[in-house]
Amino acid sequence: MVVLMQFRRLLLALVALALMFGPALYIVYVDYQRFLDTPIDVPASGLVLAIKPGMGIADLTRELQRSPGVLRSALYLQTYARLNGWAPRIKAGEYAIVPGTTPRSLIEQIVAGRVLQHALTVVEGWTFRQLRQALAAHPKIAQTLREASDAEIMARLGRPNQHPEGRFFPDTYHFPAGTPDEAFLKRALVVMDQRLAEAWGDRSPNLPLSDPYQALILASIVEKETGLAAERADIAGVLVRRLRNGMLLQTDPTVIYGLGQAFDGNLRKQDLIADTPYNTYTRKGLPPTPIALPGAAALKAAVNPASGDALYFVANGAGGHIFSQTLDQHHQAVRQYQSKE
Repeated sequence: MVVLMQFRRLLLALVALALMFGPALYIVYVDYQRFLDTPIDVPASGLVLAIKPGMGIADLTRELQRSPGVLRSALYLQTYARLNGWAPRIKAGEYAIVPGTTPRSLIEQIVAGRVLQHALTVVEGWTFRQLRQALAAHPKIAQTLREASDAEIMARLGRPNQHPEGRFFPDTYHFPAGTPDEAFLKRALVVMDQRLAEAWGDRSPNLPLSDPYQALILASIVEKETGLAAERADIAGVLVRRLRNGMLLQTDPTVIYGLGQAFDGNLRKQDLIADTPYNTYTRKGLPPTPIALPGAAALKAAVNPASGDALYFVANGAGGHIFSQTLDQHHQAVRQYQSKE
C-alpha cells in the first residue's frame, strides 16, 4: 500500500511537471526545428566558411559567429550535430554558404566534404613556363615546386628524363583550396596522356609520324600557327605534306621557341638562319620536343590533316592564312600581305 501511494505521488509529480514545462519544451522544440530549416542570413554573394584541420563543432559555430547575424543559435547547431553523431565527422576545407542554405543542409554539406571548388584555366598554346607561372600565382594552390627545376618536377611526377613541354592538357580545372601544384600537374599530365592516346588511336593511315609523341609535337606547332578552328586541319595538312616530301617545315613558332627569352617580339631574318634544335628553317623534320600545350582540336588536326595540294601558307593579316600550292603562288601571297602591311 505504501509503495502504491509513493508511485501515485511520483506520477502526479511527473504530470505536474509535464503540465508546467511541457508547453515551454514544445515551444523550444518548434523553435529548434524552425532554426534548422530557416535559411542562414548571408549576403547575396554568399559567404565562405573556412574549417581548419582539427576544428570541432564548437570551433565551427565560433567561426560562423565572426560574421554578425549569420548564426542565430550556436547551441541549436551544436545540438543538431551531436544528436545525429555528426560532430566528430566534420571535414576541413572551404565551404560556400549560398543564399538558401539552412543550418541542417550546411552540417550535411560539411560532413559530406562538399568543399568549395576553385578554378584555373590552362590556356591552349601556353608553354610550360607560362603554366608554372600561373600555378605559382594562384592563391589557392599550395606551392611545393617553386624552387624545383623542370627536370626535378618531371621526376616527381614519375616521368624522369622526359621534357615537360606539351605534356599537360589545356583545360579549366577545378580543385579545393590547398591543392598542391604537384597534384594539379599530375592531373593535367594524365589527361593529356588520355587525350593523346585517343587521338593517336583515331589517326589517319600513312602519316609520316612514328609515334604519339611526334603527333604531340606536330599538334603543338598547329596550335601556335593558327587560332582559327577552321584552319587547323589545313595547317596540319601542309605540315604533313612537307614532312612526307622531305621539305623543311619553315614554321616561325618553332624558331621563336628556340630563341627562348631572347625573343623580343620581332622575328628577324638573322633569327631564321641562326641554327638551333628548333629552327625548322635550318633543320629538316620535327623539332625535338613540343613547343606549347596543344588542345584537343590541335591534337585531332595533327593526326587527321586535311587533304589537298597546298605546301605553303602565309598569314593574311586578318587572323587567317593564304594557302598556296607552288612557291611562286606563295611569293605572290607574301608580297600581297606585305603590301597591306
